[in-house]
This record gives sequence, structure tokens and C-alpha cells, in this order.
Amino acid sequence: MIYQTAHYQVNAAAVDRVRTAITEFVDYVRVSEAGTKYYAAWQEVEDPTRFVHLFIFESEEAQVIHGESDAVHQFESVYRPELVDGPVIFTNFIQVATNS
Repeated sequence: MIYQTAHYQVNAAAVDRVRTAITEFVDYVRVSEAGTKYYAAWQEVEDPTRFVHLFIFESEEAQVIHGESDAVHQFESVYRPELVDGPVIFTNFIQVATNS
């Protein structure tokens, strides 16, 4: 399994557009990407311009399929022009413990 997060910040004026794009994108992932075992997007409470996405991919192949999908490119076309404070930061993790 591959455990990954993505952190980014967008312009305040774009928050609603980005939230809509996130919802549409995660709907696509749920229906179309069997190898993406978990995908969640969170919005920071104190600064709603900041988002974190959490991914669990079953394999490197599933991660590549995800990253090369038309849906990813569509989602990027919404948030990328609105990024502030630098690019999206992707971080890989290993799972140490879980309650599920």
C-alpha cells in the first residue's frame, strides 16, 4: 500500500470552486479507481483556503493510473491557477498503526 498526503492553499475567492471540484473529483475516484483504496479531502477550519488530501493506493500501478487520469488533469485545471504559498506538497508515509 502507498499512503500519501497532499497539502495546498488556494486564493480565498476560489474556495467554493475548489470545493466543488474536489467533490466531483472524489466522486470520480470512488466510481472509477478500484486501486485507490481511500481518498479523503479535508479543509482547514481556521483557514478555509488550506486543504489536505489523504490517499491510500493499493500499488504503484494504481497510483500511476490515478495520476494520469483525465479527472486528475481536470481537477488540476481548477485548483492549480489558484494556488498560493507554493505548489502542492505531496508526502509519502508508512502506516504504523490504525484502529480499523
